[in-house]
Amino acid sequence: MARHVLFVALAGHGHVTPTLPLVEELVRRGHHVAYATAADFAEVVTGAGAQWVQLPPMAPFRPPAQVGPDLIASWFRHYFAAMRATYPVLHEYCRTARPDAVSYDVTNWPARLVAHHLGIPAVRLIPNLAENHAYSLDDRLTEGLDPDHPQMTALAEDCVRFSTEYGVDLDVAGTMDVPEALNLVFIPREFQPAGDSFDERFHFLGPLLGRREQREPWSPPDPHAPVLYISLGTIFTDNPAFYRTCIEAFGDGSCQVAMTVGDLDPAAIGPVPPGIDVRPRFPQPAVLRHARAFISHAGMNSTMEALYYGVPLVTLPQMPEQAANADRVVELGLGERLATDTLTPDALRQAVSRVTTDEQVRANLERMRRAIHDAGGAERGAALIEDHLA
Repeated sequence: MARHVLFVALAGHGHVTPTLPLVEELVRRGHHVAYATAADFAEVVTGAGAQWVQLPPMAPFRPPAQVGPDLIASWFRHYFAAMRATYPVLHEYCRTARPDAVSYDVTNWPARLVAHHLGIPAVRLIPNLAENHAYSLDDRLTEGLDPDHPQMTALAEDCVRFSTEYGVDLDVAGTMDVPEALNLVFIPREFQPAGDSFDERFHFLGPLLGRREQREPWSPPDPHAPVLYISLGTIFTDNPAFYRTCIEAFGDGSCQVAMTVGDLDPAAIGPVPPGIDVRPRFPQPAVLRHARAFISHAGMNSTMEALYYGVPLVTLPQMPEQAANADRVVELGLGERLATDTLTPDALRQAVSRVTTDEQVRANLERMRRAIHDAGGAERGAALIEDHLA
């Protein structure tokens, strides 16, 4: 029986991108999929076969190089304002279109409120570490943040005003982690801290890559020389000193380097020797297929894609969520963690050498690759949604 499923993810490559193979699989099975997101992602969601439902854009939020409690508190309020603006749009769409299910990104709490208010089954999509009584990522994010911080007090007041305006119950905790009857997690259970403590509501699908590698192919100039991939993701790119350190560490021609710098002006980096290819972005899955190692910020998408291809990681996390991912990489013997503010070319070279030559790291990567393969991916996720609605 064909169903109408609404996906909701306002913004962020790390939130929208992993949902697209699931969208494609549901469309392939004959379901009608609509996708509510900002205009920046309209093309990719329609390319996956979904109908685009326009959400108001989120105002830019450019983080500084150092992330601390004050920034986290400011981000919570900034993100609340963006989420608040989506509620009436989602409510009107669901009231008139009456989808059979609302599948929403874990951070997009208005979709949960709309679904529950209108009696529509909800599916929560989790592209990061999941949370329960045994493990809390929110505790990691708010570490050192006083509950009486002025921004947190203001956030509580925002929730009261929202609740009054729309006739719903919402407090600060309600904008964080609220499980559904069906929660799809885009990592393998083996990567999840306290993975065995999650109940039958949680299903760990592993990373969903779909056909991205085929859609955006890439091959190294020299098919025989080792490839090193360097990327701090799409947000924390305003750090020319980091890129200069990488150039000094690997500019000797011993490997081919693919390095993303986002919207940073390459002139800020200085001269780039042959053998280092600097671009705003690379087709990441295609590069990782060839990479010997990945120097990464440890965003979950990047971490999972590296593990999918069995690539060891040298991580330099830029925010608490990424630090949690980086620590898990170290705990599982899949790579190493370094600090950006104390980084030297020699430390970077040595870390890459260690993770690429350590046989135990190689064995651990192979075990994780098998776990990812066995997790079920988009096909299992689509089947779980179908069963949930049956």
